Amino acid sequence: MTVQMLRQGTGATNGKDKTSGENDGQKKVQEEFDIDMDAPETERAAVAIQSQFRKFQKKKAGSQS
Repeated sequence: MTVQMLRQGTGATNGKDKTSGENDGQKKVQEEFDIDMDAPETERAAVAIQSQFRKFQKKKAGSQS
């Protein structure tokens, strides 16, 4: 499979496929998520995300000074 075929299959686009204003008439619907906040894998995922965010913030602060 080509990369383009994979992107089409996953719904990922680079924004160049849509015309401007195509989604203007569509109503934004907020999706509901059913996440078990007490699950151990949820806690591990949160810690991993926070760690990456802290690294990003540290790198961002270092490049500004």
